Amino acid sequence: MVTLKSAAEIAVMREAGRVVARALAALTAAARPGVRLIELDELAATVISEAGAKPSFLGYQPSWAPTPYPGVVCLSVNDQIVHGLPTRRALVEGDLLSIDCGAHVDGYHGDAAVTVAIGSVDGASAHLAATTDAALAAGIAQARPGNRMGDISRAIQQVADAHDYGLPAGLGGHGIGTAMHEEPDVPNAGRPGRGRPLVEGLVIAIEPMLMAGGGRRCATADDGWTVVTVDGSRAAHAEHTVAITADGPVILTLP
Repeated sequence: MVTLKSAAEIAVMREAGRVVARALAALTAAARPGVRLIELDELAATVISEAGAKPSFLGYQPSWAPTPYPGVVCLSVNDQIVHGLPTRRALVEGDLLSIDCGAHVDGYHGDAAVTVAIGSVDGASAHLAATTDAALAAGIAQARPGNRMGDISRAIQQVADAHDYGLPAGLGGHGIGTAMHEEPDVPNAGRPGRGRPLVEGLVIAIEPMLMAGGGRRCATADDGWTVVTVDGSRAAHAEHTVAITADGPVILTLP
């Protein structure tokens, strides 16, 4: 069931979104060669706690997951698309790191992701990350009353297709509110003018994930969580929580 949010509820989600933005900024600044993923996870826990919020991901177990999620943030490196675990892996020069963070305030969640370069990355990786940001912006621009879900999906897909990047099958955005993942699904590929009407009060997480190797195929690693590209090519992820209002899309996960 889709639950529309009141202005008061959206205001609380905006507070959660600010916490997420603060955590992502801290992790982006701290992510450099030699830093271990677990250290970034610990930093995220500190930032969220000091803000008086709680992490959305820690202990979360959707129906498909074999175990509860063990970290505060998802940290996906290079060929890892999403849901990478905060292990003792140390970042190295040239890595591409996607950071996905969720936090909740008074029971309302915010969710966002960024992809950052570790030191200097090659041009192809930088272009992949920039194009993923562009796909997110294109999707957000369509999140307004009178449009349909397919308009968001198609906008994202057009950006990916223009650069021959792949969109992993079965992965996309979602509704968000008092639960981390709510209805409706927000696909990253679709047809304009189709799907659920977008109405005022709907709050969704829009999150394109692009694969440099193209195609739609992806796989889940042995840990049961991490989703990877099947050809070893790099991936990037960008996400914002967005409220659909009478004045258009409002991004709730900005600083």
